[in-house]
Amino acid sequence: MEEPDESRVVADVLAKVGPRLRELRGERGVTLVELSEATGISVSTLSRLESGGRRATLELLLPIARAHQVPLDELVGAPEVGDPRIRLAPREMNGMTVVPLTRQPGGLQAYKMVIGPRGGEPDPQVHEGYEWLYVLAGRLRLVLAEHDLVLKTGEAAEFDTRIPHWFGSADDRPVEVLSLFGRQGERMHVRARPRKAGS
Repeated sequence: MEEPDESRVVADVLAKVGPRLRELRGERGVTLVELSEATGISVSTLSRLESGGRRATLELLLPIARAHQVPLDELVGAPEVGDPRIRLAPREMNGMTVVPLTRQPGGLQAYKMVIGPRGGEPDPQVHEGYEWLYVLAGRLRLVLAEHDLVLKTGEAAEFDTRIPHWFGSADDRPVEVLSLFGRQGERMHVRARPRKAGS
């Protein structure tokens, strides 16, 4: 059997990007205007990407993946290599190493993040969704609207991502974080303490 032509394979993958982008945006409940504000990409460019009228490039896909908080391979439908239970290599994004822990699109997504010290002032962002953060190691600075918090190892926070937010290392050392992210309306249910006997 002949191997498929490399350029044809690439063309087939790119042809599927538009429908994937539209589907993902629909799952997140995000409008083109909201996505444009989150990515800095014009509404018309986003619309043409989704309809196939604009060719997908890394410069366009990276901010979209970041806004939706999904790995890039979910946007382009990259084929799995080897054992499907093993994730692809970690990704470097905005001064952090992100390791996706879930494969299925949509629904709650889990990530392990290692965030190095970042210079400059926090730049809070907003987008559709709900996020739960748990500090595995180190100290995490979380800026949430008017609140400026430092979370230590073993502490957690959850918040609506439509509230302006930013997080990073609280000092000059990396911080390791477990992140669970869901679309609007999906929240993590955490029992704060065990029930007392007889209650």
